[in-house]
Formats: sequence, structure tokens, C-alpha cells
Amino acid sequence: MLLGIVKGNAVCTIKYPGMEGLKLLVVQPVNRHLESVGLLQVAADATFAGEGDLCVMVRSREATLALHEPRPLPVDLALVGIVDQLFVKPDEEFDLILKKGFNPYS
Repeated sequence: MLLGIVKGNAVCTIKYPGMEGLKLLVVQPVNRHLESVGLLQVAADATFAGEGDLCVMVRSREATLALHEPRPLPVDLALVGIVDQLFVKPDEEFDLILKKGFNPYS
């Protein structure tokens, strides 16, 4: 999942069939410290987000599945959540070494 800040709306006069009524937003991807990462992108809105909102985004096939009526549409980025509060722990607090023994994910 990715974080992004909504910068505005994207208005289209012609849309792919089935995308009528789908709100498109211009989003600035950010990292966990809310610093801009990359270029502005257009995302389909599944959360009724507004300008200035910090949102969680998903890419590829999951973006289409996140819409209110999942159907095969050419959507590659979708907003799936609005972040109310963000707390970032320092990197040294995480133990990323896989220990020997039972691992429920393997």
C-alpha cells in the first residue's frame, strides 16, 4: 500500500465505458515522513476523499477490486482509505530477522 496526498480533481470529458460517475483525483505520492516521492498521479476515488486528505492507495488489479462496483475497468491506482492519524516508529524498533523455529507464514 502507498500513501498519497490529494492535490485536486481530474476532469475528463470522455471516459472509458463503465467509468461514468467515477471520481478521479490528482494525488502526490508521499513516503512515511510525508515527503513527496515521484510525480503527480491520477487515482480513482473509492473513499470520497477531498483536497488535502492523506490517503492509502493500492495499485494494479487491487485498484479495480477496491471500487464500489468491482468490474473490469482500466484503473491502475485507487484510493482505498483516508488516514486520520499517522504514527511512525523509528526503524531500530523493528526486528526484521527471521528466527529459527515455527513460522506461520511459510
